[in-house]
Amino acid sequence: MAEKENPMREIRIDKVTVNMGVGEPGDGLNSAKALMEALTGSTAIETKAKDRNPTFKLRKGLPIGVKTTLRGKSAAEFLTKALAAKKKVLKESNFDNRGNFSFGIKEYIDFPGAKYNPNMAMIGFDVCVTLIRSGERVKRRNLKASKVGKKHLLTKEDAMEFAKSKFDVTME
Repeated sequence: MAEKENPMREIRIDKVTVNMGVGEPGDGLNSAKALMEALTGSTAIETKAKDRNPTFKLRKGLPIGVKTTLRGKSAAEFLTKALAAKKKVLKESNFDNRGNFSFGIKEYIDFPGAKYNPNMAMIGFDVCVTLIRSGERVKRRNLKASKVGKKHLLTKEDAMEFAKSKFDVTME
């Protein structure tokens, strides 16, 4: 008799965060916001500078980028397209020790379905994927929050195996 897989050990995508840094407010930021919303199908919000940097003419609180967070089915669909833009090749350095991974796409026209716009600069974006197992909510809940056991935490190897099996990713 074959052993059943423990459903609590199943890895799934918690969220996919897409980030686009422009560096300055204005038309470039507005076009990046429109591009982000077109690519993800989700509302994008502006990110603001956290520190003052006179070299780049940045003030604290100045809008310099856009981001959006995708969850559920839309996150998996977007991740499939984003990995296709990377030709399904990731490096081991793209993965952290907590089982998350991130990668960048240099130009938005590499993304499947994106059309070139001559009025828009060639900007790229970052894709950050957060993976979890069932039961992770235990450490974040308000009532009776508790630690998650070491054996239940995700590792770098777990995340790499998930990417290989679920999205046919090859490692460099």
